[in-house]
Amino acid sequence: MGLPSPKLWFDTVIVRFGGEIGIKAAWTRKLYERRLIANIKAALKHHSISYAQFVRKFGRLYIKTCQPEEAAVELSRVLGIASASQAAETTSDLNNIANVSLKLAESRLDKEQSLAVRCHRVGEHPYTSQKVCSQVGETLLAKLSNLKVFIDLNHPDLKLNIEVREDKAYVFTDIIKAVGGLPVGTQPKLVCLLKGDTSSAVACWMTMKRGCPPILVNFREDADAETNLKRALGASQKLLEWAIGFPRRLYVVELKRESRLAMERHPSELRSLLRRRFMLRAARHLAQRWGAEGIVTGDSIRKGAFQSLHAFRIEDEAAGDYPVYRPVLGLDSQEIAETASRIGFEVTTSQKISEKPVAEMAGEGGIDLDDVKRIEEEVGIETMVEASLKSMKALKV
Repeated sequence: MGLPSPKLWFDTVIVRFGGEIGIKAAWTRKLYERRLIANIKAALKHHSISYAQFVRKFGRLYIKTCQPEEAAVELSRVLGIASASQAAETTSDLNNIANVSLKLAESRLDKEQSLAVRCHRVGEHPYTSQKVCSQVGETLLAKLSNLKVFIDLNHPDLKLNIEVREDKAYVFTDIIKAVGGLPVGTQPKLVCLLKGDTSSAVACWMTMKRGCPPILVNFREDADAETNLKRALGASQKLLEWAIGFPRRLYVVELKRESRLAMERHPSELRSLLRRRFMLRAARHLAQRWGAEGIVTGDSIRKGAFQSLHAFRIEDEAAGDYPVYRPVLGLDSQEIAETASRIGFEVTTSQKISEKPVAEMAGEGGIDLDDVKRIEEEVGIETMVEASLKSMKALKV
């Protein structure tokens, strides 16, 4: 049976930049890479992972560390990274590559298992990539003849990867896939309305994946406020693990009791619409305050709910000239749940809405925006927003 691989035998983590970074113009790519490296350093510090050196090459970052396994796993959650591998560094001398490859194969292969050798090479060398694969393969078959290992290029038990770059070579077996995207901080901030449901968390994460730092805001507005706040805090913790180095806060805005009572004096089918416009109006003020470029919600189109395109148009007017982004608009519930599970979020459902769809309130044309604005003026919506924002709390996550 193969010997266990000592953790400290590897000494390097190979970080592969997301594909989008590589296709940017040189000046933009340089800025993106700098931001990504800053995020990587913040993640390593957050997880108490020490490192000795960063070596940046085109499309790659080589990190010298005595904790390569932990580093590779944690860095797979840094947006802008395509994948990471713990590796052993050696020189580009072919004999040295073969010796390191042998050491790794001995620690991973059992009797009568198969292997394949793959090589990626950058720079000028006195050999081809095919020559590396064939010589390393021959060395392994000869030295491991007692294990009766054999070559299987299609379905190997062990895939031995060799990356040769200039005068260095890196040998590794595992590739931890990350999600790619753009480094957080390369795009403007967005105010993310984070409820206690899965959709809003996924929507926020999707904008983070496009490089936008999140400003997380939760509204306490109903009988389930405590439960939703608890879920929002849990989602915030998960989200901010993808944005280490950025502020770890959840802002809580409460719809005052007097404001709720004022809304409840109006027909029940209007209450949800008034509350949602209240949230967007408050989010607009916060976007102005913190220099954000828009507002993110977890809305998606659903039959028989207060989530129709007509409703969204009426709601968005309350945001003024700030765009309202709905990243999950085109996803159904199953697709949202699958995305949530893939990125580590708990799948929850939001509170069911019993009101009629907006389009049913006033016939086929839907409710009139002027009527909604008239009601808001009667209840003093701006005064409600100001009172709620004055008592806003910032919770550390």
